[in-house]
Amino acid sequence: MSDETYTANLESCNPSDCASCTANCSSAGGKNQGTIPNVPNPTIKLTLDDDSVLECAVLTTFPVEEFGEYIALVPLNKDGKNTTGETYLFRYAEENDNPVITNIEREDEYMAAAEAFHDFIANLKTEAELAEESKND
Repeated sequence: MSDETYTANLESCNPSDCASCTANCSSAGGKNQGTIPNVPNPTIKLTLDDDSVLECAVLTTFPVEEFGEYIALVPLNKDGKNTTGETYLFRYAEENDNPVITNIEREDEYMAAAEAFHDFIANLKTEAELAEESKND
């Protein structure tokens, strides 16, 4: 990918593997905050250095203390599925209500974003934990 800023083209995706839910905890709200709701993810189309387009499912946006806001994306194949398990991390911002992502250039910044994303994933609740909480409410 180039070092340019990308303006994201957000649209609905077809539910599939990792792209069948969203991990945006801030939008989950209520008693399920901190969990991944079972709803389709938006997708972002990125133009790569060779001018090819890569569609990615948005997993989540998340803050990183002292650095800012980041976004986790999962690349999708032509069938709308992720078969590699890869996740891409980028800086995230909004300009005039439009999402903008940029590459992370510094290693210390990338490592902080990767650690924050890992912590986010490690702290997600499983479906069994959610079912148990629902029983107790």
